[in-house]
Amino acid sequence: MEARTTTRFPNLPAMVFLAILLSLRASSAAAISSDTINNGGNVTDGETLVSAGGSFTLGFFSPSGVPAKRYLGIWFTASPDAICWVANRDTPLSNTTSGALVIGTTGILQLLDGSGQAAWSSNTTRSTPAMAQLLDTGNLVVREQSSGSGSILWQSFDHPSNTLLAGMRLGKNPQTGAEWSLTSWRAPNDPSPGDCRRVMDTKGLPDCVSWQGSVKKYRTGPWNGLWFSGVPEMASYSELFSNLVIVRADEIAYIFNATADAPFSRLVLSEVGVLQRLAWDPASRVWNTFAQAPRDVCDDYAMCGAFGLCNVNTASTLFCSCVAGFSPVNAAQWSMRESEGGCRRNVPLECGNGTTTDGFMVVKGVKLPDTDNTTVDMGATLDECRARCFTNCSCVAYAAADIRAGGGAGSGCVMWMNYIVDVRYVDKGQDLYVRLAKSEFAKEKRMGVARIVLPILASLLALTAAVLYIIWICRLRGQRRSNNMQKKEILGYLNTSNELGDENLELPFVSFGDIITATNNFSEANMLGQGGFGKVYKGMLDENKEVAIKRLGQGSGQGAEEFRNEVVLIAKLQHRNLVRLLGCCIHGDEKLLIYEYLPNKSLDSFIFDAASKKVLDWPTRFKIIKGISRGLLYLHRDSRLTIIHRDLKPSNILLDADMSPKISDFGMARIFGGNQHEANTNRVVGTYGYMSPEYAMDGAFSVKSDTYSFGVILLEIISGSKISLTHITDFPNLLAYAWSLWKEGKAMNLVDSSLVGSCSPNEAFRCIHIGLLCVQDNPNSRPLMSSVVFMLENETIALSVPKQPVYLSQRYFEAQETGENTSSSMNNMSMTVLEAR
Repeated sequence: MEARTTTRFPNLPAMVFLAILLSLRASSAAAISSDTINNGGNVTDGETLVSAGGSFTLGFFSPSGVPAKRYLGIWFTASPDAICWVANRDTPLSNTTSGALVIGTTGILQLLDGSGQAAWSSNTTRSTPAMAQLLDTGNLVVREQSSGSGSILWQSFDHPSNTLLAGMRLGKNPQTGAEWSLTSWRAPNDPSPGDCRRVMDTKGLPDCVSWQGSVKKYRTGPWNGLWFSGVPEMASYSELFSNLVIVRADEIAYIFNATADAPFSRLVLSEVGVLQRLAWDPASRVWNTFAQAPRDVCDDYAMCGAFGLCNVNTASTLFCSCVAGFSPVNAAQWSMRESEGGCRRNVPLECGNGTTTDGFMVVKGVKLPDTDNTTVDMGATLDECRARCFTNCSCVAYAAADIRAGGGAGSGCVMWMNYIVDVRYVDKGQDLYVRLAKSEFAKEKRMGVARIVLPILASLLALTAAVLYIIWICRLRGQRRSNNMQKKEILGYLNTSNELGDENLELPFVSFGDIITATNNFSEANMLGQGGFGKVYKGMLDENKEVAIKRLGQGSGQGAEEFRNEVVLIAKLQHRNLVRLLGCCIHGDEKLLIYEYLPNKSLDSFIFDAASKKVLDWPTRFKIIKGISRGLLYLHRDSRLTIIHRDLKPSNILLDADMSPKISDFGMARIFGGNQHEANTNRVVGTYGYMSPEYAMDGAFSVKSDTYSFGVILLEIISGSKISLTHITDFPNLLAYAWSLWKEGKAMNLVDSSLVGSCSPNEAFRCIHIGLLCVQDNPNSRPLMSSVVFMLENETIALSVPKQPVYLSQRYFEAQETGENTSSSMNNMSMTVLEAR
């Protein structure tokens, strides 16, 4: 980071300094042009420098909601909120009128506060006059004052904050140890250095790595000459941005440059460690997300441990498998979807006995492993690399270091010693050659023999089965026909869904007769509840397995759509905070879904019941809040596709025997693919009070719509009150009541009285704060669920100031004026259907 000093101007009392500062304000025009501070000049608070092309501005600013703190920064002129660089990140000025950026006669650039103390300094000295200039790249430079083209003494590009601009470096000087890295802000309104860093790892091949504290969270994969091996999409926007990795004695760095036609772009490291490439749209005046990392669960560092392989398309195994020739280190943990322990060899290598009988199996299309434990030779061929790995008993894998040459096979040699970690499948991935014992290849030969023998045995077994089939044909014919028709009907329903497309489902089809038996012919005694699309029954299937069976309303077109959504979505999703779908059935007009049975029913049966709510002490409620947030984060970010629930409410949050929450009812859910972030619908479906303003009014929905619903639920859990707030007549709804208490400094009065004795004041207050952030009217002001999870689990992180949620209150008063009955639409009805305006 930039050098800082706490020295004062010698013998300069505060009052004298203020007098000099006032004189500097009066004379600054003579020493400053629009983009330059000449020798002895200054920029005071309220003044700015603007680059020659008008692209960037330097000046003083206060973060949102923190007017008492002043920082010197550089921002995009067209988007003042897009701060690119901050000088005094650790030392904000407290006096909002007396800050000044000055350049002295010795060439040092200093930020002075009202007492004459230097809050920040460029730490440069020069005997000749110097000047500071803001370039149209966003770079602030200090150079010798010689017609504006003197040698550069210092530049802000060498001291990044949380943003990388075109032309900046992310890397390291191996000779001096100097590093050019990104450090996140502490919070959205706190520029001080946060816990997350983005650095260039230079131990093996150049690799960009994200850290959170001392924990490695994500890596791009090593540079392969064209792109980082885990980010092949870099090639897709090469017409706008060129990517370059420089490797030389005094510099190993990544740089991107923008073409002449490219929009403004920046790489920003967020407070939770997510790196986003943002591109400016001058027409709509918004920053669009061009790319993001990590993208999905397989981007989590070492997700599957050593010798593990992550595939984002295999949710049924929670994405992890072992490389061929390896098995889980701990099979019990692996079966519980805890794969961090990784895999180990089935057969030890035979190296070291004077022979080289081991072989190499190719794993195609992957992000190459972490190269911290590698040796690299860029001059070797791939064949030479193989030979070297053979002679080194510690070598467990090798690959080409550069994919640009070698007739498509690549050139250069990178060899991994002892283990490989953080491997995943990616589009345009590379070939990785993994070392296996000779006997592992012998297994392949035995499998070839088996492929000849097994068909013969299979024929004999088939003949026997045919005889048995003839005996039982009469009994099985009807059931077989029913099952085939059922499967055909189900697949027919799925194929009519334009949103969901064709899915290869691995979901049991349960016969209607078995369901009749399980529910005692849909006995009222077995009914668990009733919703907008039908009834839910408790049942007992084979092996005394308790299940919940949803019987969708007969002849309901909406029920058919819900059926399609739930079968495709929940069957493919696996997370501890999502309800599990076990099977389905179609029989005539009957459409049925079979779920895991959760004995404690839904969240609303506890928090809104005077007797039952006492069961939920504060630790349990806090666990439920965090569980719901993690489930939503999985839907929004960590599942294969971005999924918007659209009907999140307490009755759709089920509780298991340990009171852990599970999100259910995906009938209204929508899938987003690729870089899609929002959509519109002509039919607004959901429950009034939990629908976000933009969705209820315009039919526009995004992940921020679910954030809004989560915020409402969070406040309901804390208060034990429904959104309709029928027991307090002075306020139209719970949001208005919570905001009133917040503004009066009485937020803790919102906490349910039944929590007295178990409530943690700090946790409860923080949850109220987060809830109000989530229910802000403007979706751009609401946090992503990744930020919500981070805020819930990190009490030291500062939170931004929420804005008043006014939409729902406005809607209430409009309804009162027109005589509309809002009480039923707010909470007593399970579903409200509105036409979007």
